[in-house]
Amino acid sequence: MSDQKKKLTVIGGGPGGYTAAFEAARSGMAVTLVESHAMGGTCLNNGCIPTKTIKASAEALETAQNAARFGLRLEGSVSVDPVAVLARKERVCDTLRTGLEKTCAALGVTLVRGRGRLLHSGMVEADCPEGKQEIASDYVILATGSRPVDLPGLRADHKRILTSDDALKLDRVPASLLIVGGGVIGCELACIYQAFGSTVTVVEGQNRLLPMPSIDEEISTLLQREMKKRRITCELGQTLTQIRVDENGVHGVLATSPFAGPDAKPRPEKPISAEMVLVTVGRTSNTEGLGLKEAGVAVDERGWIRANEHMRTSVPNVYAIGDALGPSRVMLAHVASMEAMCAVKDCLSDGQSPIMDYRHVPSAIFTSPEIGCVGMSERQARDAGFVVKTSLLHVRELGKAQAMDALPGFCKVVADADSGALLGVHMAGAHATDLIAEAVLALHMGASAKDVAETIHAHPTLAEALGEAVQRLS
Repeated sequence: MSDQKKKLTVIGGGPGGYTAAFEAARSGMAVTLVESHAMGGTCLNNGCIPTKTIKASAEALETAQNAARFGLRLEGSVSVDPVAVLARKERVCDTLRTGLEKTCAALGVTLVRGRGRLLHSGMVEADCPEGKQEIASDYVILATGSRPVDLPGLRADHKRILTSDDALKLDRVPASLLIVGGGVIGCELACIYQAFGSTVTVVEGQNRLLPMPSIDEEISTLLQREMKKRRITCELGQTLTQIRVDENGVHGVLATSPFAGPDAKPRPEKPISAEMVLVTVGRTSNTEGLGLKEAGVAVDERGWIRANEHMRTSVPNVYAIGDALGPSRVMLAHVASMEAMCAVKDCLSDGQSPIMDYRHVPSAIFTSPEIGCVGMSERQARDAGFVVKTSLLHVRELGKAQAMDALPGFCKVVADADSGALLGVHMAGAHATDLIAEAVLALHMGASAKDVAETIHAHPTLAEALGEAVQRLS
């Protein structure tokens, strides 16, 4: 078959890159994967997997500390060993990296260790330790990812002022931690380090935590309340200014943020100090030295690569996926994997492939409690012109939640009042990041609230939350 003769080069070995490489190899293409660092990209090395591994240690610590609530008696105290936590994290990541490398070998994917550069649509240059290597290709997929952004006045020194990468490598627990940015990464790390014993303050410029349109406002309210119970201070509508670093830590002043909203009332400035500051305010593109301008690949004003609904760039037979596309798409590992599948299908279809569908992307946020969301928030649905009806079931109403002593949280369903169509589902509570999968499938398949309500949900389970929530819509 002619497809077996097609050559694909993928630059970047993160979730998007390795998914593209594996799918193309399984489809009969000759695949070369160019990666300059460790396999797995940000997700495996500095993001999803390390964070969740460390969070598992934090949860185990909290479970042990609360053993008496389950009728258990522990002799002696339980405390965190940061060095051992890091060692466990590295073992988990190393196991998964090794698995990816073995899959490359099993599928016949040529793994080139070096920094890739696009020369033109048919040629990639890899700068390897042993010298430069040119790789001829019929197709190229750019999957170079992103990295933490540096803020003016808060540039990371990796000792007192940290990036999210640094926070996953600390071999000690800071006595106090000031987190700038109340988005997903900031809130997840706030919960982890509070569990480990840090005094944590989160500073967010907007007027709520998780200030993304797709996150329902009731989710933000719940998270703020639960973080307050954990003695995490949330300074909303505030910005950190006048930063000064000395041998005792980082010192600054909290001032009213320009992003606090029109109804925000200015507050007096107040000093604030912490042993360390963690900056989690966004990502920037990883496209320096990639040869985009020379090859004619269009980018936007911030350097993010432009691609259409088939993941094609402005250069024929050159595709881009994942974080390299920037925040105009959805910067999540599972989205990058689906974009990879879309790009590979387009390579093999001679232009007749389906387009990438972003309508039903789940969000999985590993705070305490966990959060899982898909579809429109209530505000988004109303702004889109829907006549909306909602229902909300508190997790504490479930027998399984009571048995687990996992009571905070709820399941909120957003539906079209006229047709009964599901528009969005927003969950918070134990295992919400797993439970949201049913709602994702329901929205993807076009199921109505009635369809879900008539689906039998096993008892006693946490999955009953969605079933009972949709029943309350009628």
